[in-house]
Amino acid sequence: MKNVLSLVAVAALLTSCTLSGLPDFVELVNDYDEVIELERHGSVFSSGELEVDFRESAGGLKATLYAPASKVKYVRARWNEPAREGSLYLGDQWERGYGDLRWASLDPSRMMPWYYVETTGGKVRGRGVMTGCSSFCSWKVSEDAVELTMDVRNGSHGVALGERRLEMAVILDFEGVEGENEYASLHRFCKSMCPNPRLPKDPVYGVNDWYFAYGHNSADLIGSSAEMLSSVVPDTDNKPFFLIDDGWARKIYDDGDFDYCGPGGFYTSNSNFPDMKALAERMREAGFRPGLWMRPLSAWMGAPEDMLLEGYEEELPDRYFDPTVESVREYIRKCFATYREWGYEMVKHDFTSFDMFRRWGWSMLEDGDMTRGDWQFHDTTKTNAEIVLQLYRDIRDAAGDDMYLIGCNTISHLGAGLFEIQRIGDDTSGRNWFPTVHNGVNCLAFRAAQHNAFYAVDADCVPLTEKVEWRLSERWLQLVSESGTPLFVSPQPEAMGPEQMESLRKSFETASKPRRTCEPLDWLETRQPTSWMLMDREVTFDWELSE
Repeated sequence: MKNVLSLVAVAALLTSCTLSGLPDFVELVNDYDEVIELERHGSVFSSGELEVDFRESAGGLKATLYAPASKVKYVRARWNEPAREGSLYLGDQWERGYGDLRWASLDPSRMMPWYYVETTGGKVRGRGVMTGCSSFCSWKVSEDAVELTMDVRNGSHGVALGERRLEMAVILDFEGVEGENEYASLHRFCKSMCPNPRLPKDPVYGVNDWYFAYGHNSADLIGSSAEMLSSVVPDTDNKPFFLIDDGWARKIYDDGDFDYCGPGGFYTSNSNFPDMKALAERMREAGFRPGLWMRPLSAWMGAPEDMLLEGYEEELPDRYFDPTVESVREYIRKCFATYREWGYEMVKHDFTSFDMFRRWGWSMLEDGDMTRGDWQFHDTTKTNAEIVLQLYRDIRDAAGDDMYLIGCNTISHLGAGLFEIQRIGDDTSGRNWFPTVHNGVNCLAFRAAQHNAFYAVDADCVPLTEKVEWRLSERWLQLVSESGTPLFVSPQPEAMGPEQMESLRKSFETASKPRRTCEPLDWLETRQPTSWMLMDREVTFDWELSE
């Protein structure tokens, strides 16, 4: 169903993101877990030296914290607003989706990161925060109130701001307009939250070896795969990428575990990849632009102790770098300088969310906590969100303007405006069909509205392997290639017969050109929509998967 707006509705687009009124109640939680209620004095809510100020800014409400002598963990604001009967609600995720994104009825315990939208009889409303904020923001809606929590911790402790005034977030209200459906409303809301996205110059598509190699890769496998696929490369200036995933800097054991990086970390390849520069040229000669994967905060064995994050040693044997340490920032700069010297044009950087907070996005939502334990960063004066944002800016600066970045397991609202592409869901699979539908279809349906608003959304690869039936993989290939979003495939050489090669050739041709973004049509009723608007026509898929 196409979305058609009246002239009156089009005019209303300019004013539909409005100023959020002052909250009715504000409290904060300090480092001793004491809850302190603040009294209102105009736009300022205060108690002693503690102040939270709400001022109009950029079409929204800027929330600023002043706590010169206290360490604050959370600031909570509440608006007394009765819920609308029959509404369905949709929120986002901290980082990736895990097959859990959905429209659902009112649930006061449900945490909705960054923003939420609700629909009542076709009328869409919502609240959210601008991207690039300095706190981890989440919403809850109950029968009589809307609550925003701004998490300003440093590690698991309160942040030590001193005399610095912290702009925690800019809060936005959203109203849909007559004639605009839920998908179009959400896309417009996302654009208002991120006024300056960093987007690819052309549609992005190509190959990633992960779901047929799973780390058992080599320069010979990558090079021969690129040459095998050279016949499917379209005759266009917008050439596909070939991204080397994990395995080039670390070796994988027979049991599936990875060894630590060598002393050089992710700027030194292992013996299976003796010449990364020559491999990049080999891929380029086959018609592909070279790319690779890296994990910026994964420490090599024997890394200096002063580079490492503190805490969690008993729970996890692996060690991770502290991005607030200058030597870690220099290490990241050296990694990207090496990639540029080798001639790589795309880098997928992974695991920064898990490596800092030691939790996956689904578990952060399950019990409402971003991180656990008793730990802090080396720099205790900045919030977790500020530290993540600085890391992402460091990666962006190190990559330069000519290298595309894909964020994977990265914080969505903080990568927006810095990365061209964002992995929006948990892994698909080259071994069984369930994860591809559970994760891939779900995240594309519920995050496609973020495409070209926050970044280009990557719903993860289309695995083409002997372990997954071609008749099933072909459906996922059609959806992603016609979706207008980035297409990456993982084609196992042994699985690529004439039929698969011809289908991939057509899919690459389609994905290489700008397309209208896909739209899920039955997403109000299911987590894995079967009806889609693709290239201006309705298409129905049988995913052969019960929820």
